[in-house]
Amino acid sequence: MAAKPTLTRRSSGVLLHPTSWPGARGGTLGAAAREFTDFLADTGQSWWQMLPVCPPDELGSPYASPSSFAGSPSLICTDLLAAEGLLKKAELGQSKPKALRAAFHGFGRRGSKEDKQDFESFRVREASWLADHALFCALKDANQARPWTEWDERLRRRDPARLAEARANVPDEIRFHEFSQWLFARQWEALRLHAAARGVGLMGDAPIYVRHDSADCWANQELFQLDASGRPTAVAGVPPDYFSKAGQLWGNPLYRWERHQETAFKWWIGRLKACAERFDALRLDHFIGFRNYWEIPAGETTAIKGRWVQAPGDEFFDAVLRGVPQLEIVAEDLGVATPGVLALRDKYKLPGMSLAQFSFGGAEKDWPNAWKENCVGYTGTHDNDTTRAWWEDDGTVNAQRSAADAEKERRAFRRALGREPERPSWEMIGMVWRSPARTAIAPMQDLLDLGPDARMNRPGTTEKNWRWRMDAGALTPRLAGRLALLTGAAGRAPDAE
Repeated sequence: MAAKPTLTRRSSGVLLHPTSWPGARGGTLGAAAREFTDFLADTGQSWWQMLPVCPPDELGSPYASPSSFAGSPSLICTDLLAAEGLLKKAELGQSKPKALRAAFHGFGRRGSKEDKQDFESFRVREASWLADHALFCALKDANQARPWTEWDERLRRRDPARLAEARANVPDEIRFHEFSQWLFARQWEALRLHAAARGVGLMGDAPIYVRHDSADCWANQELFQLDASGRPTAVAGVPPDYFSKAGQLWGNPLYRWERHQETAFKWWIGRLKACAERFDALRLDHFIGFRNYWEIPAGETTAIKGRWVQAPGDEFFDAVLRGVPQLEIVAEDLGVATPGVLALRDKYKLPGMSLAQFSFGGAEKDWPNAWKENCVGYTGTHDNDTTRAWWEDDGTVNAQRSAADAEKERRAFRRALGREPERPSWEMIGMVWRSPARTAIAPMQDLLDLGPDARMNRPGTTEKNWRWRMDAGALTPRLAGRLALLTGAAGRAPDAE
């Protein structure tokens, strides 16, 4: 078994969400995932970073999931189910939902005794979140996908007698959703074991907030700022910033932090323990919100009319680091990082994030060669345009910066490089890899030198996001050789010490 990666050692990795694998239906946890893991190991990478792997919303966003505990059934590999005898070959051509239904209906006949025992053990072991998740999914189907605030009042209020009645009415649907989560968990564990054997760590992403129409919110209404009808009284977002002059109105319900404190942050610790079972490290999204958060009154159409409210940062992390000590955390501290936010990050020695695309708009002290060691350095993230697009945009395509800002950043990049760039994507990757940052990450789009069509997400928008798919055959020997050479030269390969 290879040494376990850690954020305390100089290393590097690649950001690629599993849905970005080639194919019309996106990626799965099957052969392509193993191929990519092997590519990372063979090129000296220590980390595969992903976006949240929970079920996405209707628009494909993994940051607006109906469950922060569940895995996405869309990532289940049906070829593996057929190899295990849980699907017939004739059933492989169906859509993913139909194939999973077929596997479920055939499980009673085709499932082994060991698999059936494992499924029952899984149901018991994960009952703290799985029971509510499966019931929520079943009830959503029974209510034509309407939000839980529009369900029968007794179901909305979670009257115990009405919940028992609902469970009795849809037992097969509940078991199907439990079964889907069991399949995901088995395939995920197999992938994680393969990655560990190759010395590749999995880095996940946990959004700070959850979706209002989710099992999380419905099952734990007392933990959120909701009115008597279950609707939010205040919602999350961020004030005007680099990405949007009107701020970002996320719309997620805000936490009642005092209730979380009363339970010693039980729900949060349970959520992060679930993350620790899947990942070796975790990017904690919107770290700023654990010190202070932007509270927007419900009903506002922009994020402008909000206010900063204090959050229980120190008490929260004291509880989390006691409850989940094995999970390494990356603080996503981009945005309005006040001295209080930085003090919270540094108190717990959490690595923050530094983005090369953001570093050339200011002073030289912000350039990658001046980054601090205890951080994760990126060319950009899923919220940024690709580096090639960043370089080529003159300010007319990307409304996030003016033509003057774009030219200023290009001049600074040339000065940092010492010459005119020939291939800006790889030259920026080189800067990040050679930087003092202990961990260096590049999105796969930058390794492939792709333009704006490969952008994953445009913050503040809902159209045409989360759709990028990598071309088949993109992991060429030439790409592998170039990445391995850079990683070794930058002292980031696992055997470099």
